Order: sequence, then C-alpha cells, then structure tokens
Amino acid sequence: MSINEKLVYEIWKDGKFEKELKLDNSEKIEIVDPGTHNKDSAGPDFLNARIKFGNITYLGDIEIDSWHSDWKTHGHFFDKKYNKVILHLVISKDRHQPFVYSKDGRKINSLCLLDFVESNIHKLLIDAVKSEKENRKFRMPCYGRNDTIHKKDKLEFLLELGIERFNRKSRRFLDRLKEMVYLKEMNIREPILKYDFGEDYFNKKYAATDFSDIHLWEQLIYEMIFEALGYSSNKEIMIRMAKAVNINFLNNFRGNENFNTVIESSLFNVSGMIPQKVNFKEEATAEYIRTLVEVWNSVREKYDPQNFPTIRLCGGGLLLSHFLENGVFKSLINYFNEYRNVKEANVILRNYLITDANGYWMTHFNFDKLSKEKLNYFIGVSRADEMIINVLFPVLNLYFEIFENKDSALRVKDLYIQYTQYGSNMVVDQVESTLGLEKASRRSVNYQAMIELFRNYCVKERCLECKIGKKIFN
Repeated sequence: MSINEKLVYEIWKDGKFEKELKLDNSEKIEIVDPGTHNKDSAGPDFLNARIKFGNITYLGDIEIDSWHSDWKTHGHFFDKKYNKVILHLVISKDRHQPFVYSKDGRKINSLCLLDFVESNIHKLLIDAVKSEKENRKFRMPCYGRNDTIHKKDKLEFLLELGIERFNRKSRRFLDRLKEMVYLKEMNIREPILKYDFGEDYFNKKYAATDFSDIHLWEQLIYEMIFEALGYSSNKEIMIRMAKAVNINFLNNFRGNENFNTVIESSLFNVSGMIPQKVNFKEEATAEYIRTLVEVWNSVREKYDPQNFPTIRLCGGGLLLSHFLENGVFKSLINYFNEYRNVKEANVILRNYLITDANGYWMTHFNFDKLSKEKLNYFIGVSRADEMIINVLFPVLNLYFEIFENKDSALRVKDLYIQYTQYGSNMVVDQVESTLGLEKASRRSVNYQAMIELFRNYCVKERCLECKIGKKIFN
C-alpha cells in the first residue's frame, strides 16, 4: 500500500472514525482489537484482530488496500497468507462489489474508510488517492514476495517461456505460409477484404514441396519486418501494406537500376501519403515527389490492388530492396548450414538489417517538413535486434524444420537462446526488477520470456499456473 500508509494505519489502530462503522448491508461493525501491525513479514497489514460483526466476534487478520481492485491486483485472492483475513479495508472504491474472496473461497467483507473519517482526514485521503491514480501502474502480484525463489529456478522458467514464445511465432508463420499457398492455388489475390476459408482449406495436407517457392518466404519476411517496423496501434496496417505492395508485384521490377525508388514510390502512393498539393516550400520536396509520381505512373499498370490502405509508413522500402536485390534469405539459409558462434552472428545478422538513412528522408520527418537533426539510421541496432529475434530466427527455424534440416534448425534455436540484444522495454524492465534478475534481459530468450510472463500470466492473473507464482502462493 502506498497512500499515506502511516496515516491510514494510525486511523485504524486508534479507531479515529467520525461515525459508526457499517457494512453495505447496514450490519454494524465494532473494533474489539485492531490487531498487531505486521511490519516484518509478507501478508496482511494487521494480524490477530478481533472484530464484532453484529453479535458475533471474529478473530483474524486485516488487509488495507488503496483500492478495492488491489485485492486481485496484488494477488491476495490466491495467496494462502490471506486466508485468515476477516475484513478488507479500502481507501477508495473503484468497484461496487462489497466483498472479496480468499484463496479457499471464503467471502470477506470490504469496507471503504472514506465513508467514516473526519472531513479534514477525508480531504487528505482524497488528494492522496487522486495523486496515486495519476501515477498508478500495474504491479506484478509477486512484487516483494519472490526473494525466496532461487535465481536459477527463475531463469529456468524464463528459458521455458522464451522457447514457448519462439515456437508460437514459428507456428503463426507456418499458418501464414499455408494461407499464401492456398490463396495462390485458388487464384485469390491479396489484400483480402474478407474471405471465409472453407473446410477444404482446414483439411488440406501440405508437403514440403508446397513451400519450395522462395518468393513465399520473401513475402513472409517482408510482412513480418513491416509488422516489426510498426507500433502496437498500426502493426496490422503495416502488414496490410506489405500484402498490397507484394513480392509478386515488385518482382516485375527486380533488377531495375531504380528498384529501391520503385518500392518507395509504390509504398507511398498505395498508402495514400503522397501530398496532393502542387506548390511546396522546398524545391527538394517538389523534386522528390515528382520522382515518386513519375516512377509510380510508369509501374502502376502492373499493380491491381483490391484496396488502398492508408497508413503512416515508416522506413522499410530500402531494407526490402536490399533483401530482394541481394537474395538475403538464401544467404541466411546458407549461413546457418554451418555452426556459428554468437559473437559472429550478432555482427553478421545486424549488418543485414541495420539500414543507414539516405536521400530525402535523412533530412525530413514529413513531406515538406525539415527535421531538426539529420537522421543517421532508418533501422538502428535496437530495431534490428527486434527483427532478428521476432522475424529472422522464427522464420529460419520454420524453414529448416519444414525441409527437415534438423542440424540447422538446432543452430537457429541455440543462437536464439544465446543471442544478446540492445534496447529496453517498460514491461521487461518491470519484470526484471520485480524478479531481481539484473541484466538478465540482455539475453534475447529472457527478454522475450519476460514479455511472455507479464502479458500471458501476470496481467491475466494466472499466477497459480506460473512456476514462480506456484511456489509463492501455494
């Protein structure tokens, strides 16, 4: 609890209430003994209290939370240490439910302190509640409680989660490959506005030869790289963009001297981002847009889209051009046919993805708008690492598994486990801090595992399915 703890504890211990305590059902409450303040161990705030509910006196513990929802947020509902709680005190109601449940399923009455304190104290608590609400963020239920779990056990569980997350990505990519093969067989063009796959799709059996077309794999990497370039709010739009300006269309121009400009022009025109006005403040802007329009007019007859998604397009055309012109996917396949150590791989793989800024967008952040500083990279080390971990490794693993190259698949997974990455993430930072695993997130498998743990266990209140949570709360 964080809101004026000393004040709230004093109110409870001294019984500083302005009026008689009553539950929502009007049943009277009398504090016979407020209990002993629990200063040393995890568990309820006051131990061995005696509270009279109506005509019956109960012996048990008292838990004080800032909010009613903290009972769940802090994991009290599945923590056996709170099985003896007889009253749940809250400072502010954020739910109307007048009770909570213990781990053993017993109903515990909740009481809001604000309804019973003096007006001056009421104002102090209200101000504190408002202040905390502004700075409030989700806290993992095992916060401050997992010190007894050995570091080795935590890391073993993270390794398990990291591999689970990796395998799920590979399965997702396989589903997309199957979808592309099926659509090609049915002669259905993408992007699809709406299409319901029939039983023939779900019952179809696939052989490795169905996935032998290298363009399928290039399209998959293209889509996943564009997804990685997006933010959480527009990842799906980025994928739709890659489906709209797809590999089949771009293959018409592969080998052209201005291939990168063809890609750039196609992406900006199809996304609807090319400004319609004629006069620009900068000649550089006018010249750049003229080039994009001219190139687009020369290639658009080969483009037959079903829709024109409008998005804020991040960089990516230059990387795509590099991948297609230099056959990067084939190079990656060959690279993993031999054992590679992690230091060498860190350098080689990043070099495939790190993209220097150049041309118009080195000095502009929007059409006809200069940047304050010159941009050095379209894709830097941190973003490159994200793509290596979330795109290249799962795709390559899938490729080698489909074509039964077990040794190379094992090399990819082994490198994923050993790979070190740059960058930080608020979720990862919180998990790393809560679990007391300083710098563990530098290893990509742990970084991914921490995201997996937080999103699929912590916030979903699956603590009793978590190998760390089981040891704490059982």
